[in-house]
Amino acid sequence: MSKSICIKSNDKNTISYIINELEQLNISNTYFSCHKFKNYTNVIIHYKGKSLSLFLSSISKLLSYLVLDLYENLIIKKLIDFDYFYFAPDEQQSIYEICIDNLNYEDSFDRYHMIESSFFEYLSNYKTINLNGFISFRLYNYVKYINTIIDMCVNKFIIDKEYLEFVNLLKTYVSSSENVSDKIHLIYKNKESILLDKSKNIIPVNNNIFNVHYLSDITFSSNDYALNILLTLLPRDLYIHLIDEEDEFINTLKLIFDKRVHLCNDCDICRLYKKSHSNLSNTKL
Repeated sequence: MSKSICIKSNDKNTISYIINELEQLNISNTYFSCHKFKNYTNVIIHYKGKSLSLFLSSISKLLSYLVLDLYENLIIKKLIDFDYFYFAPDEQQSIYEICIDNLNYEDSFDRYHMIESSFFEYLSNYKTINLNGFISFRLYNYVKYINTIIDMCVNKFIIDKEYLEFVNLLKTYVSSSENVSDKIHLIYKNKESILLDKSKNIIPVNNNIFNVHYLSDITFSSNDYALNILLTLLPRDLYIHLIDEEDEFINTLKLIFDKRVHLCNDCDICRLYKKSHSNLSNTKL
């Protein structure tokens, strides 16, 4: 049983990648040669063994990793440029970076499988493959998946942009307003906030305060009430006592109140609430 495949490309990096991988390919009765013509370089692979399925699978695997390693980033850029041309260049770049981070974070197996199955099906029926044309017109499922990722990342970009605009609005409001109070303590545990005044008395929740000073319909978390009180009382110094680790809400407060924020995790107040938190956990156990 024999099979010959001609892979055509006009990209030097692609040809180098294929040749390097073929040199490491451990399949007996496989031979290849490279021929450069005016418009394309042809890599011709001959197989004279008995396991055609193994051979086709190996070549499909090689070409699939080629797409992921050399072409995926280019495909993403091209799709963003085509579908989201109305975004400014720097915004398109931000969307691209979000996509790359997202894809780097997830397992690439699904993408690889989509590409590999397309190559295997094609090479089972044809002897010649033009890589640029194949990548542009034959990887339907893979491109559809990448488009889904891009759409999700565009939504994230828009949400992040609106979030930053909102934070900047609040930061401007805080910096341009006079201080109403000298000092406020915020105890942060279990992703919820407790506010104390400068005498360390708990600041009660009053819905009337929120209705007057709430500056936007955008919400961050269950800590919106605490944020609204802070925007009403406008402390000169905001002491944040971290019983738990920092998260999005704490980062938001740091952005809005800037140099007014003082982080603490080992003062009398911290130790008191840590002890109370520990006792509560033990009681539940």
